Order: sequence, then structure tokens, then C-alpha cells
Amino acid sequence: MVMLQTVNLYSGYGKLKVLFDINFRAKEREITVIVGPNGAGKTTLLNSICGLATIHSGKVIFEGREITGMPTHKVAKMGVAYLPQLGNVFSDLTVEENLRIAGYLLEEKELKDRIDEVLDLFPKLRAFLKRKAGTLSGGERRMLAIAMALIRKPKILLLDEMTTDLAPILVKRVLEKVVELRDRLGLTIVLVEQHAKRALEIGDWAYLLVSGTMRFEGRPDELLEHPQFAKLYLGITK
Repeated sequence: MVMLQTVNLYSGYGKLKVLFDINFRAKEREITVIVGPNGAGKTTLLNSICGLATIHSGKVIFEGREITGMPTHKVAKMGVAYLPQLGNVFSDLTVEENLRIAGYLLEEKELKDRIDEVLDLFPKLRAFLKRKAGTLSGGERRMLAIAMALIRKPKILLLDEMTTDLAPILVKRVLEKVVELRDRLGLTIVLVEQHAKRALEIGDWAYLLVSGTMRFEGRPDELLEHPQFAKLYLGITK
């Protein structure tokens, strides 16, 4: 079943158009991967879904309900968790304080239960509860950001470039955790990723976005094995 989709979406910022006629779908309990070069419009697509971009025309539909242009906080309340590439943790607060802020609307007992649940998923964070988030490694901060999103028990997780600037071994660990979230929690995940090959290896469905237009939709292995993948990726061919 399709959980999230855009239909003939044109969007950008103010009068500037970044995306052109985007038709995108994310199915339940699947990892949908969006790859493409820098400046392709990948982040703009996530911003369009979450009410952070200007919709010029087209629709955004979540669980059969149109949410085009809906305020970000209302989109979040519907169960859409968006982790931007930057600014997704509070560096001056402890790990525990970050987790508590993520669930500030919950009753104390429910919040404690949710924190215990996410710490079971990210056991390494238990040892860092009293440490400031700014002292964590890049990989640990990414894990904390995901844990914070999970406190709210979202239906879908939108991850924007979560492996940026990480060492290869940490990229591997973060993406393995993404697979675990799909398999263990049944989460629907949209993964925007610069490490195209690694992301496509874990995805269920893939899109290639170049210069604001979709150049490919299909199985990740089909894109990986495409004889002109490099040229497609760079927008040299269609």
C-alpha cells in the first residue's frame, strides 16, 4: 500500500522552481531511496512534503489524505518524522535531555517507556545519557537524532543525508540501523542519500533525481546495474 506520494509536483522557494512534475511514491514498510547529485532537489522534495517549501502546483498525499502545503507541525502530528541533514540535535543538552525534548508532549510514564524503547534500539546511547550531545561522534549524533524521531512513534521516517561526513564504517552502521528500523519496527522510510551505491543496496524501491526532474524509478538493483548509471546520475543522458 502506498503511504506517501506526490502527484505532478512543482515546487521550490518563493518564485524559484526547483522541482518539475515529480511523481513519487513510498510504500508501507519499505525503504524508498532517493539519490542524485548535489543540487538535484532531493532535500526540496522532503521540504515540499513537510510544508517547508513553496508548492507551485501538484499534490502531496499521505495515507490517502491531501496534505499539500499543510503546516509542518500538523504534518508531524499525522506521523511524519523528518530528520534534516543539519541541526537535528541540541548540542548543548545531554542525550537524555534531547530525548525528553523529543517527547515533551507525552505523559511522564509514557515518555519513560518510549525512551527505554529507543535505548533498546540504540543501546550505545545508554552509556551517554548524561553527556552533552555535542561531545558525541558524528555517527552517535545521527543515532541520537533518529532515536529522538522515534520517541514520537512516527508512521514514516524521512531521512536527509544522514551519513554526510561519516567514515565509511559509520556509513555502513547507520544504514544497517535503517534496515533494522524497517524490519524490527515495520517503519516506512524515505532515504535521501549521497552514498548512492550503499543506499541502493539496502533499498526496496529507488528514484534518481537530476536537475529537479525524475530520471529513473524502479528496483534499486536495476539502477545499480544500468549500463549508463554514471551518465544518468550526472544528467548527461536520459
